[in-house]
Amino acid sequence: MNAFNRLPEFVQTPAGRERDVLRLLPRVLIFGTLLLALPSLAARIFLGGGDAVDASTHLQMVDILALSIAVLHWTVVLTVAIAAFIVMVMKGPAYVADAYPLEDSEVPDSPDCRQPASY
Repeated sequence: MNAFNRLPEFVQTPAGRERDVLRLLPRVLIFGTLLLALPSLAARIFLGGGDAVDASTHLQMVDILALSIAVLHWTVVLTVAIAAFIVMVMKGPAYVADAYPLEDSEVPDSPDCRQPASY
């Protein structure tokens, strides 16, 4: 028995923008991370001189901000990737979930079944 029985006569939706988004996301992740690392590099170049304590404090602040924004960027990229993947899967073929006939009856078979109390 095949575990994946496709639903007969199901019209599959053609691929759309989600494929383009999934192809673009690796470049967005890499270039966005590099772009967010530039302020930290610029701070090392321009804030390197002067008092060591003040320079160290400013560099740590810039590094913490750059790292936190980079982590936010990675989280947004991951969230968009999950959403695009879900859309791609939902546009795929439909499968039969319950491939057995449902016997529906108005009255239960068992005589000891009580009717639920009406409220």
